[in-house]
Amino acid sequence: MPANQLAVRWRYGLDEMKFLTFLSDIPDNVLGRALREGYRPALVAFGFSLVSNLLYLALPLYTYQVYGRVMTSQSQATLWSLTFITLLVFAVSSVIDDFRARILINYGVALDQRVSGRIFASLFDAAVRGEPGARAQALRDLDQFRQSLTGIAAAAIFDVPWIPVFLFALFIIDPLVGWVTLAGALILLGLAIAQARATQSALRDANEAALKSYSFTDAALRNGEVVRAMGMLPTLGQAWSKYRAVTIERGAAAAEASNMYNDIIKAVRMAFQVLIVAIGAYLIMKGTIHSGLLFANMILASRALQPIEKIVGSWDPLNNMVAAYGRLQNLLAKAEAPSSATTLPRPLGKLSVEGVNFAPPGMQRLVLGNINFALEPSEILGVIGPSGAGKSTLARLLVGIWKPLQGVVRLDGADVFTWDRADFGRHVGYLPQDTELFAGTVRNNIARFRPDVTDEEVVQAAQLAGVHDLILRMPKGYDTEVGEGGTVLSAGQRQRVGLARAMLAKPAFVVLDEPNANLDAEGEDALMRAIDAMKANGATVVIISHKPGVFRAADKMLVLRDGRVELFGPRDQVMARLVKPAPTEVRAVEAG
Repeated sequence: MPANQLAVRWRYGLDEMKFLTFLSDIPDNVLGRALREGYRPALVAFGFSLVSNLLYLALPLYTYQVYGRVMTSQSQATLWSLTFITLLVFAVSSVIDDFRARILINYGVALDQRVSGRIFASLFDAAVRGEPGARAQALRDLDQFRQSLTGIAAAAIFDVPWIPVFLFALFIIDPLVGWVTLAGALILLGLAIAQARATQSALRDANEAALKSYSFTDAALRNGEVVRAMGMLPTLGQAWSKYRAVTIERGAAAAEASNMYNDIIKAVRMAFQVLIVAIGAYLIMKGTIHSGLLFANMILASRALQPIEKIVGSWDPLNNMVAAYGRLQNLLAKAEAPSSATTLPRPLGKLSVEGVNFAPPGMQRLVLGNINFALEPSEILGVIGPSGAGKSTLARLLVGIWKPLQGVVRLDGADVFTWDRADFGRHVGYLPQDTELFAGTVRNNIARFRPDVTDEEVVQAAQLAGVHDLILRMPKGYDTEVGEGGTVLSAGQRQRVGLARAMLAKPAFVVLDEPNANLDAEGEDALMRAIDAMKANGATVVIISHKPGVFRAADKMLVLRDGRVELFGPRDQVMARLVKPAPTEVRAVEAG
């Protein structure tokens, strides 16, 4: 285990020990394990809460001694001694509360370190599966969950178990005071539950509508040029306003109900505090208790009821925490399990597609059906077919982005989908149809943001892709910032930088999806030279395009139509068949 992980575990008390039985119902995923393994700091914080609440008893004892002894004896020495001791006790209590807060904050940091990476990866799994709303909301959910778990609301929850301590003290003073305070606690608890039920539905609807509103806004902003060019803002605004209206309406309804119950709870709590004072005065007049206990009663009763009111005041953060937890568990449950960490050798490039069927999530009709073909190392395959034939889908399956419904795609005999993604990516290049760059420099994008890539490797990839001279003409060369999504560059420049990224470290297998879609004549010449360089380096290359000219270096051709292989074989024979009327049956062209 890396030293930094050991340090984190030592600092925050997280280790591979038996889980406590009261945590056994948490789902067994990375988030559940992180919560269960964090029981040590939780227990320490729980113990600090016990000490802090016990030390709080110093205040009612102080008031009792002042009114019971000092006022009678008129001893200033006793007064200042009691005052000094009580202030010291509260200073210690303050330090303990600070330690408790630090433990919870550190626990939150350790929790984030344990789960954020997996949630980040699961978020991309969801995006690849095409799930709606698969955006950075999951990371916001993690922040919401962590902050609520270690914030003021959590501190109030830690104080709840010690309510019986103060009730016990009140019962010792007089059972009547204890029963009245207990009744107040139960009524406040009932009102808190009623508040939760009254606001739960509205809050859920408001949160769901808000998420849809944010997702819709993100999509509109990503397509801002199209929206402006075609005057779509008013119509998109109407669609967005529907989600926004639900968010505001249901949020307002939840806020109104919550405020009503908050006001009731506040009034009930103050009424019981007044009642406790009245009962204390009544008992003093009867001679049942000492007059010094009047303020002690009030302080103890207030402390006993305070945690419930704090929880009520933190109800919204607690609701949001529960909702965020549910969304995170749902995300993690759907994510693919991490693949084996066994490092496989660099592939030679032998590709086999065996009986692959595929349909995107939510679709019943197969996009690809019974796809079978194979390539030897260093062979170049050209894939052609009409729009909607499944060419880009095939590209995603070849590089392991999607998993076939049936069948398998193998590279040197290994399933490309289960291959460790970081290890797989070191040997593979992929240029998607829509080239996206990340905010950062040209160098970082070509290097795939890997810290172990040298400047020499970056320049070599750019030279192989024929984009080195173009980059040097940019304002800061390789250090030019491309902006979010690469907006500083033209579509053709983004595609050529993407090609250099795909050729980093001379990959053994490369898939190019419409690599010349946005290229001018100079760019197409550079692309052809890059394909020749890949072949010279021994790479197996799959090229998908509508333009037959890019297939001049291809060894084999594959024709897709309606998701099925119509033709497959040597390039010249397949191209010759394409100029003739295509037969209705599916066939393969045998090698000549």
